[in-house]
Formats: sequence, C-alpha cells, structure tokens
Amino acid sequence: MAAGVRLGLRANWQQFGLLVVINAFVGAMVGLERAVLPLLAEQEFLIASRTALLSFIVSFGIIKALANLVAGRMSDRLGRKRILVAGWLVGLPVPLLIMVAPAWSWIVVANALLGVNQGLCWSTTVIMKIDLVGPARRGLAMGLNEFAGYVAVSLAALASGYLAATYALRPQPFYLGIAFALAGLLLSVVFVRDTQAHAREESRSLSGQSTAQPPFNRIVWLVSWQDRAMFSASQAGLVNNLNDGLAWGLFPIVFASSGLALEQVGLLAAIYPGVWGVAQLGTGALSDRLGRKGMIVGGMWLQALAILLVVLRGGFRTWAVAMVLLGLGTALVYPTLLAAISDVAHPDWRASAVGVYRLWRDGGYAVGALLAGVVADLVGVPFAIGAVGVLTFASGCVVLVRMYETLPGRLPRDARHVPAAAAR
Repeated sequence: MAAGVRLGLRANWQQFGLLVVINAFVGAMVGLERAVLPLLAEQEFLIASRTALLSFIVSFGIIKALANLVAGRMSDRLGRKRILVAGWLVGLPVPLLIMVAPAWSWIVVANALLGVNQGLCWSTTVIMKIDLVGPARRGLAMGLNEFAGYVAVSLAALASGYLAATYALRPQPFYLGIAFALAGLLLSVVFVRDTQAHAREESRSLSGQSTAQPPFNRIVWLVSWQDRAMFSASQAGLVNNLNDGLAWGLFPIVFASSGLALEQVGLLAAIYPGVWGVAQLGTGALSDRLGRKGMIVGGMWLQALAILLVVLRGGFRTWAVAMVLLGLGTALVYPTLLAAISDVAHPDWRASAVGVYRLWRDGGYAVGALLAGVVADLVGVPFAIGAVGVLTFASGCVVLVRMYETLPGRLPRDARHVPAAAAR
C-alpha cells in the first residue's frame, strides 16, 4: 500500500465531505438558471421560437458533454485537482455575463462557459469520490455526490425564483452565482488534495500492479458500444438528460402560460431536482444491495410516466405530483448509472470511462433541447413533451434487454474480463 493512502469512506471522510460541499456549489451554479432563463428569454428578449429559446440549453449541453470527455482523460493524465480548479476559473464570468447581457447571444455564450464549468468540476468531484471510497460503496458515494449537487440545484432554483418575483429577473438572482463561484474556487485551491494515488492503490489491489492505459479510442468504443452494460448506461444517461433538458427549457413556459404565478413556477422548478437530490441518499446505497439494472429500468419508466402526466393533466397540484415522480425516477437512475460504469471500468482508466459516459449523458441536453424545440415549433409543445416521454420509456426497454448486472460479485463471466479486453 502506498504511504498514507487508504481506501474507504471512513478513512477519507474529511476530503469526501469537502468534495460534497464543493459539488453543492457546482450544482447551485446551474440551479440559478432553471426558473429564470426561459422566462428571461420570453419577457426581456422577446424570443417566440421554442428552438431559439432553447439554444442556451443546446450550447450548455454540447460544451458540457465535451468538457466531461476532456475532464475524464486529463484527470487520468494530469491529476484531478488541476482540472477542478480550471473549471472554477472558467465559471467565474458566467453570472456577470447574464447580469449585463444586452442580447440573447450573450446568454448563449455564458451557458457555453457554464457547460465547461459543470463538465470539469462535476466530473472531477465524481471521479475523486470514486477514487476515495474504493470498490465497496460506490453506489453510496455517487448518491451522496448527486444528492449534494441536485439539492443545491433545487435550492438555487427556489432562491432565484423568489428573488426574481421580489425584485426582477436580473440582476438580483445572479448575485448568488458570484458567491457560489468564488467559494468553490477558494475551497478547491486551498483544501482539496488530489486523489489519483487512491486510484493507483485500487489498481494494485486488483492486479498486483498498475496496468498500462489502453488507447483512448479503445475506451470510447468500449463505453459507447462494445460492452453491453456501458452502452446501456450511456444511452440511458443520454435520454435521462434529454428529458431533463425538456424540464428545464419547456416546463417553466408551460406552467407560466397556464396562469401560474412566478413563485409557483419557481416552486415547481425546485420540486423536481429537490426530490431527485434528496432521494439519491437512499437510492445510491440501495443499488449497492439490490443491484444496478432493475433500478435503472424502473427509474426510466417512472420518468416516462411523470413526463406524460404533465402533458395529459393540468393544474398546480397535478404538476407538483408529476415533478415528485420525475425526481424519484431520476434518483433511481442517476447515481446508479455512474456506479455501473465504475463497476466495469478498470481503475487505471476509470476516469476516462466516466468522461466518455458523461459525454453521452450530457449530450442529452443538446439533443433534448433541439428535439423539443423543433417538435414544439412544428406541432406544438404538448406533442414535444409526449414524444420525450415515449422515448424515455423506450430507453428503459433497451436497458432491460441489453444490460447485464454490474454489481461487484454479480458480474457475468464474460464481463469480468472487460478491463483486460480493453487493454488489448
């Protein structure tokens, strides 16, 4: 064992807790926008086209997806902390740009920078927590990570909705963003320690020594298509964030156009990530006991039900129930997908594998925004929402048919050699 390096949540609770706090600031950065930006587009910038309105999510999704890929690979090469700090430096100008933007194009640019911030910072906090806890409690670790991030998304959405209702859509809600970015940067620079040595220690415990990293294109092919479990997780992650992009971009418009007050719109925008975040405290740990596959299938189908409920029924109470169901479905899926990828990938190239998975997952924001915007402009918002609901159900069916169980101790015989096959 390397000097001073021990695996496990108990042995590394201080660094793990610090990373939980930092990820809360990462989530809060994006939560500020969820209730405010769609309304800002309509009311201040007078954007009528749904495709144009959702352009800020397209830019965010594409850039975040690519940033995830870079973060994963560079974390394996340069270490985790450097990538985390770089992400916060890129995120600093985001709230300022939104506050002073004279045109919608400035908002699109700000969200591209936010995508870099989210991709680099969220990816590295995920990777570092996986490094610290080792193989035994990955589901719990991912549940805690995503709990912190998405509870912060919810609270920030609630706060921004309140500030927008009390003062204006801007600049007041985005003063919080400046504080979040500065706090995240300070904690990352001063207190975070790199965790790459923990990944190497886990690798030595598996094989007696660290192994050479396979070519990056080999990892991309393995995660994206060749391995049945990692392919299933990648497509489910893409569809999950596809419907999250729909919830972000179109749901506030639907709620507001029905006559709900801005405070109610902000509350609905907060319920979904709030339930999602809190429930992950249980669902991540539960996947360590029950397995990954069943929870992913059930979560995707529950999301589909919630999305269809939004379009089939109206009113604040019905939509509040739908947001609760959507949050529960996403909580079943989100930490479990990350844990499944980590189950299969070798520690020596796990950060790269997580980056590839997150490329596909967060690419769902761009795909969802484009799909929802185009369909909404052509045949109406209800049809766009319904189409995404059907697609979400179909994604769960793909997992049911294609994925094998990845929980350590339950891997099928052919999957136990995935790391060796990738190295070849």
